[in-house]
Amino acid sequence: MEEKHMRTRRVGSIKTELLTKSREAALAAIQIFNNPSIGFKSEAYIVLMIIAWTYLLHAYFRDKKIEYRYYKQIGSRKKFNKTKYGAYKCWELEQCLNNEKSPIDKDTSNNLKFLIGLRHEIEHQMTTKIDDILSARFQACCLNYNTYIKKLFGNNKGIEKQLAFSLQFSSISEKQKSLLEEHPELPPNIRKYIINFDENLANDEFQSNKFSYRVLFVPKLVNRKGQADRVIEFIPSNSSLAENINKEYAVIHETEKKKYTAKQIVDLMHQEGYGEFRMYDHIKLFQQLSAKDTKHGYGVLVANKDWRWYEKWVTKVREHCAKTYTLTT
Repeated sequence: MEEKHMRTRRVGSIKTELLTKSREAALAAIQIFNNPSIGFKSEAYIVLMIIAWTYLLHAYFRDKKIEYRYYKQIGSRKKFNKTKYGAYKCWELEQCLNNEKSPIDKDTSNNLKFLIGLRHEIEHQMTTKIDDILSARFQACCLNYNTYIKKLFGNNKGIEKQLAFSLQFSSISEKQKSLLEEHPELPPNIRKYIINFDENLANDEFQSNKFSYRVLFVPKLVNRKGQADRVIEFIPSNSSLAENINKEYAVIHETEKKKYTAKQIVDLMHQEGYGEFRMYDHIKLFQQLSAKDTKHGYGVLVANKDWRWYEKWVTKVREHCAKTYTLTT
């Protein structure tokens, strides 16, 4: 009886330590992302939040007496896998999520699997320009974390009392509006990863706030999968919501859209690593999609003779290249 009691105390002690480290990793991730003097935000945030979720689920499995260490069944005995120096090999986050006894819902799991895949893409090279572009998915991650740690271990374990867990971003200006609407600056491998991941989601999964969190109750600017969205969204200046909107919000009026020639688009695709894409391919693509029909809003006829393409068409071409060609360096 005494031995059983000691074993129970040891299990409880390890669970408490796992929870403590989980919360500290989550708080550190948010603090780093919100620190204006740190530029290496997304990479640090993703790694720390993956650690936070992994320890959270390990604590849950330990509490429920679910074995989360790797082992081989040899007869009636378990042979546990160990590292070179004798430590047990425990499940990584993706294995925790895939286990049938995982308590995590599908949309939250999708959000975490997106971050896991993104970590694999950025761990081999420096990546820029993704802090704002993926902020909605980062925001969903920390909101989901706070929900689950309270759901699984009690409201007193929530992190909102220690830190306001809204991710903070730079102020918005007219210059930033184009960056919020399109993201040509994304590294090609990251863009292709986002497109492929999002295309495999059902529409209701893609729209879920547990996958990607949005703050204004207006239609998303990003309706196509693969177009990484942000926490901030804009509304037309002449909409009924804009007319009655709280004065603390700013309504940004439309300005002249940037226009591209066909050659500029082809050159841009070459710069992004799609060297096989030629002018012939561009002509064939817009003919197949009847892209010069003005109802699509892909471009405009200038001075009644020269056609110019909008950013919307550049995005369409980029999606086509990501699905059709292999990236070159």
